[in-house]
Amino acid sequence: MMTIQYKLVEFIPDIIEEGILYVSFEYCTAVHKCVCGCGNEVVTPLSPTDWELCFNGKTISLSPSIGNWSFECKSHYWIRKCNIEFAKNWTEKEIRSGRDNDFKRKKEFYNELGETQERQCRAEAPKLTFWEKLSKLLRL
Repeated sequence: MMTIQYKLVEFIPDIIEEGILYVSFEYCTAVHKCVCGCGNEVVTPLSPTDWELCFNGKTISLSPSIGNWSFECKSHYWIRKCNIEFAKNWTEKEIRSGRDNDFKRKKEFYNELGETQERQCRAEAPKLTFWEKLSKLLRL
């Protein structure tokens, strides 16, 4: 089975070595070279709508799978406990559907986040009395 090592870094280095997953918790990013050997750099942002990283002190896992659909190789694999597990290739239809689902999930997440913050702002807005509202209106 193919494995990958990890390095915890603050900044992702300029030169990415093959077989190493660079993880910056400060910048919520993990970067590695595509495991197919094509040499492309794979950037996996760590966020509620992108990838989740599990670090148990000894191994690292990324979820969901990594689908390099923009690369010529179109490699698809999982990183689970520092092991590379190749996944089935996706069709163009599956890739489009996956991208559409990602877009919808991000839109819903950030719309809900915005609405929650907006509700909090409205809830924190001071309540004006009738006379304060009238005074404010007359000053316009």
